Amino acid sequence: MEKKLTINPGKAGIVENGGKIYLCRAIHTTVVTPKDKLEDVVENFVVPVVEPGDVVFLSEKMVACTEGRAYPIDGIKAGLAARVLSRFVVRTPYGIGLAMPETMQCAIDEAGLPKILLAAAVGAVGKLFGKKGWFYRVAGEKVAAIDGPCEYTLPPYNHYVVLAPKDSGETARQISRQLGGITVLIVDANDLGCKILGSSDKGADLEMFLHLLKQNPLGQSDQCTPIGIFRPVEM
Repeated sequence: MEKKLTINPGKAGIVENGGKIYLCRAIHTTVVTPKDKLEDVVENFVVPVVEPGDVVFLSEKMVACTEGRAYPIDGIKAGLAARVLSRFVVRTPYGIGLAMPETMQCAIDEAGLPKILLAAAVGAVGKLFGKKGWFYRVAGEKVAAIDGPCEYTLPPYNHYVVLAPKDSGETARQISRQLGGITVLIVDANDLGCKILGSSDKGADLEMFLHLLKQNPLGQSDQCTPIGIFRPVEM
């Protein structure tokens, strides 16, 4: 196995679903910044190790960073609505989410204040019935994908807010073409779960890949592994 391919600590190197078995590997990169072009990152780190039949998955945070959608927390000015609404968001051990004025301001900028207010109202009703996630169902995937600063995030992004990529589907298709047509996924994965924000292949079995991604094989901190590969194992 190439030295750029690795298995992060505590993650499985072989995954299976529905009788299909895959090697699961993460790809080491340098720290990706807004100065990097995504196609260059792929050329330098993915092209040397990818094989026909592989499925490549990329962290939405890395993609967003190359699009200039990562903002220093001290450069975001939160308005009154953001300061008030953020007080009602529950913080979790896995991330601050929208529970701070700066991340809530980014959500308002992305979706618009009327939609965020509606989402907050629906979310409040959901809480009365013990239902979670109603806020994000209304606010939308781009709001749900907003990442706030966390201690475990690789510097300098432990002091940044990172938004969702501009168009995950189109980005996945562009990278697929660069890699000779293999399936490419843009994923939002963490220890709470995973979402596939974009796929280059309309016929891809996204439910199966969601199952394979449940273990969150990509590194969230100093692993520097924002890209991964599923490689089919022939039985």
